[in-house]
Amino acid sequence: MTASLAARSIGQPRARSRYDWNLIGQETSFMSDASFEESLNIFDEPLQTCGENPATGFFRDGCCNTSTEDLGSHTVCVELTREFLEFSRFRGNDLSTPRPEFGFPGLKPGDRWCLCAARWLEAHENGIAPRVYLQRTHRRALDTVPLSTLRAYAADLN
Repeated sequence: MTASLAARSIGQPRARSRYDWNLIGQETSFMSDASFEESLNIFDEPLQTCGENPATGFFRDGCCNTSTEDLGSHTVCVELTREFLEFSRFRGNDLSTPRPEFGFPGLKPGDRWCLCAARWLEAHENGIAPRVYLQRTHRRALDTVPLSTLRAYAADLN
């Protein structure tokens, strides 16, 4: 992990680009007055980096940081599976197709990615939720998904 990403994982998120990969083709603007949530995981410990290649998170800072601007709550860090990627594409969010015009390489099974908490819960309810990295999942995910449900999919607990 780079020093700058390590610093961001316990600091404030950086401003994101004018495009949010989850809204490909729709311009989004960064609200300078957005209220940033503290970078803490579901255990109230410093949030760890989820994925750097490609950089994930609402702010594309590698972490599942969130703010009042993040209406989708991109807070659940997962290891993507082929089944989930197909499910997401079927639901209208194609994460696997490269979009070079937006600098998006496309995702593949095994990549770590910050998912919207509601989409992860929907996948859980359909029996295809990917494994979750709890130490990399923002505590705001608990507003949508019960801790016991996340723990059942934990990829990082002994």
